[in-house]
Formats: sequence, structure tokens, C-alpha cells
Amino acid sequence: MARAATTSDPFNAVAEPRRRAILEFLAPQERAVNDVVAALHLAQPSVSKHLRVLLHVGLVEMRRDGRQVLYRTDATALKPLHEWSSRFEHYWQHQLLRVKERAEQPSKRTGESPIKRRPS
Repeated sequence: MARAATTSDPFNAVAEPRRRAILEFLAPQERAVNDVVAALHLAQPSVSKHLRVLLHVGLVEMRRDGRQVLYRTDATALKPLHEWSSRFEHYWQHQLLRVKERAEQPSKRTGESPIKRRPS
């Protein structure tokens, strides 16, 4: 089955690491394209392309201020991504608990815990 185009939905759009970095950079406040370019050390055409994709799927908003174009992350548009990924939080909490329990079990060979404890 072929993968959907990156412009088809937010899930495909954020599959690209540079787009996630751009979203993260824009989250605290709106920024101009040149700010994104300088902060993330990416080429301007590349940043513009990624911003177009993010704008198309609704993850960023654009505003003109004179000749300058400013972008910001649209937090409400990220909600479906957050809700979907939070479904797996229970799984990861369970897995981390299992790792912790296993690490704290006494070793079968020596009868001691595999984790070295500092003397008190």
C-alpha cells in the first residue's frame, strides 16, 4: 500500500523530522521565515516548502505584517495528533515498569540484584 502524500493530513506531515523541528520552534511564538532558517540551519527554500506543507494541513497559521510573513504553530490543530499518541502512553508506562521490575530482580546466579547499590 502506497503511503499518502505528506500534504494529505497532519500525521503524514509530521512524519518529516524537519517539519517537527519547525513546529517546535514556532510553538512559543510566531516567527518570520528567516528566523526559522537561522535557528534551524536550513536553506530558505526548504523552510518555505515545509511551511507550505504545514500550512496546507493546518498545523501552522500565517499572518502578513507589511512585507514580512509570520508563522506560528496552531495548537488546536495538534490536538488530534496528541490524542492519538496518548493512547500509547499506558503501553509505554507498562513497558517501563516491566524493565524496572526486571532490573530490580535478584540475579539467578548470585542471588544479588543486578543493580549495584551505593553503601549508605
